[in-house]
Amino acid sequence: MKKLMRRGAALFLAGLAALSLTACGGHEPPTNLVSQDKEEERVVNLFSPMEKTDPNAENVARTAADLTVAMAEEALGVSVAYWTYTAEDYQDKTYDEVALDRARSNMDDLYLLNPDVILALGAEGRLMDLSGLDSAQNLREIIRTANTVDGRLVAIPQEVVAYGLFVNVDLFKRYGLSLPETPEEFLECCRVFQENGIETPIGANRWWLETFVFALAYADLYNGGNTEAEIAALNSGEAKYSDYMRPGFEFLQTLMDRGYIDAEKALVSEAIDGEGPDFLAGKTPIVMAYWGAANTETAYGKTDFEMQVIGFPSPRGQMPVMPMTGWAVGAEAEHAEDAMRVMDVIVSDEALQLFSETNRVISPSKNVKVDCVPALRPLNDRIEEGVYVLGSNAGMSVEQWGNTCLIVRQLLGGATVDECMAAFDELQAKAMG
Repeated sequence: MKKLMRRGAALFLAGLAALSLTACGGHEPPTNLVSQDKEEERVVNLFSPMEKTDPNAENVARTAADLTVAMAEEALGVSVAYWTYTAEDYQDKTYDEVALDRARSNMDDLYLLNPDVILALGAEGRLMDLSGLDSAQNLREIIRTANTVDGRLVAIPQEVVAYGLFVNVDLFKRYGLSLPETPEEFLECCRVFQENGIETPIGANRWWLETFVFALAYADLYNGGNTEAEIAALNSGEAKYSDYMRPGFEFLQTLMDRGYIDAEKALVSEAIDGEGPDFLAGKTPIVMAYWGAANTETAYGKTDFEMQVIGFPSPRGQMPVMPMTGWAVGAEAEHAEDAMRVMDVIVSDEALQLFSETNRVISPSKNVKVDCVPALRPLNDRIEEGVYVLGSNAGMSVEQWGNTCLIVRQLLGGATVDECMAAFDELQAKAMG
């Protein structure tokens, strides 16, 4: 495989949400770079994405996740070998495809996984049950809900990944606009921007437009006080996923029809790489990204304008969208026992406090709280109020994050809303056997 290596530069710089950025394919086999004089050491193999930087650059400063791994190495006397995978462009294999292949072949011990892969591997019985770990007892209930498959906790993140709209507040003020709460207010903002010469108000990519869909689809399901009953109705077939999804897809179609999103460009653009330069240059007033992008200068952590991160428009106001990536241990991993010990350390409250303070993110532990940067306070306030939707939920019979992303791409490629809804109906029928 191309660009598969140990300890790549800036390995975790984009945080857990970098999973959404990474995709690549190739032909060169991986090379074990562990020096020959250390072959007798206890080694745990870790597979994760890496930021798009020079893979040969020196990793001068360890990032937050790397620091927690170092904590585990010191406490347990093991050596963690990093294997990473990087995207070249949209034509290459996705990180998810590579992760599935590696996990099914037992190539590694620890994996950083997207929610769709967590669900697939968990359902296949290829991931260890982590519920017995001491550290698992400190998790927020939302983490357990999102990462429990067939009654087994199969993944634990180091941060709660929240997605929101990154907005150029200066441009909103210039044209006398308030930050939008509802779909109607959002459309009006886009109209004003376009009339004032901003041809495409929303910078988009092929990964994250499903966030709009989730905000509109599940605002009531997760915030209306009837969540369990509604999910039960979906899983039994009494309710249809397509009925929930339709408003979000119709909203995206409207954004495309009015030219507020460049569908052709979005379909082939990698996240941040495609829309980031125009947003940073003040040409595009709105982009969507994950929480950690506001903390790192490789994304949007340093702008020349006032930036705020708000929720997506919904009938219930600004709505954060929270998918759950997570660390997992292969059920048949060669070094499963040591990998479980490493897991217990890196998701301990001590390690999560270090991780959260370094990256300034929301912790999966109910015991760890960290102040966020000012730009993130609008999004953080909503989450602390308990207002959000899950972009992934292992309790749903149809996997959400990955499937919705793929069907949104069909819409970008010219499929009708009805055709997209038929795709959801097909997935639901298949899930019901």
